[in-house]
Amino acid sequence: MSQKKYTIQNNPFIVPTTDGKIIKEHFGNATDGNSEISIAHMKAPAGWSEPFQTPEFDEFTFIIKGKKQFIIEGEQIVLEAGQSIKIERNTRVQYSNPFTEVCEYIAICKPAFSLDLVNRED
Repeated sequence: MSQKKYTIQNNPFIVPTTDGKIIKEHFGNATDGNSEISIAHMKAPAGWSEPFQTPEFDEFTFIIKGKKQFIIEGEQIVLEAGQSIKIERNTRVQYSNPFTEVCEYIAICKPAFSLDLVNRED
C-alpha cells in the first residue's frame, strides 16, 4: 500500500492567548513539528494590538474580513479584505486592529513561527 502524499488538517492547534485573539495553527511547529513553514487562521478582536517585534522569519498576511494595521519600520499601513502583504524577516513591525470589527486573516511564516524567532519587545 502506498503512503498518502497529502495531509488534511481537521484539528488545528489552538494557541492559548490572553488578549482575545484566536489563533488556529493548521501547520507548523505546534501542530505537526514543521519548522520550515507555519500557516495559521487568525481572528483579532476590535481594539487588539501586540508589542513591536523583529521576527527572524518572513511573514505573509492575507486579510479575509475587516482591516488590520501594520507599523513597519515606522510606516503605518492598513490592509483590508482581499489584500495581502509580505514582511521580510528582520523587519521591526507591530500588528494591531484599532478598528471596530474583528479582523480575520491567514498568516504564513517561513520559517515557521516560534517564540524563539519572533523577538517581541517588552
